[in-house]
Amino acid sequence: MLCELATLSCPLLALEEAAEGAAAWVNDGRARGQLLGCWRTEMGTLGRLIVLRGFEAPQDMIAERRRALLSDNPFNAGSVVTALEMDSYAPFPFLPPIRTGDWGGMYEFRTYRLKPGGLSPTLSGWKAAIAPAREYTDHLVVNMYALDGAPRITHIWGFGSLEERAALRGKAYGAGIWPPKGGPEQIIEATSTIALPLGGSPLT
Repeated sequence: MLCELATLSCPLLALEEAAEGAAAWVNDGRARGQLLGCWRTEMGTLGRLIVLRGFEAPQDMIAERRRALLSDNPFNAGSVVTALEMDSYAPFPFLPPIRTGDWGGMYEFRTYRLKPGGLSPTLSGWKAAIAPAREYTDHLVVNMYALDGAPRITHIWGFGSLEERAALRGKAYGAGIWPPKGGPEQIIEATSTIALPLGGSPLT
């Protein structure tokens, strides 16, 4: 499966209108792919909607990208959206498929921009660290590497609260089993966003 992570920016008071439009867009009879999650940002840059979709066939993802690019009303929210980013990703091959459902209700999106050539050691480090840090990594929804743009990875985590996240991370760091060995050395820029699922999101 390939994934598209779309980010829609809009004024804060227009979030509900944009969310309704995006929901209609991804559920349109012409739409391809599978909606996996839809969120609004709560911490980080506000006024953003995040839409995650999965595609079994690359041509379906390309068709959806073209549908948005050629539309005069992309995601049915063209009247309020001020910026639209659509990024293509491939999940790390050793991780299980994305499991929709209840992950606690609070999601963290972390994006690491990597040094050129940094993806291979990052993959190796993560593969070795997943099992030893299972108490923490059981909260990992997915980690993906970008197929376009700058070398980078985006990982999505689900927690019940910021306190749960901090406790699990602190325990893994304290035990020396996290972060993945060799991973941080590849990072040249890191961002983190906390987002909450919208109604109708398969990831809740």
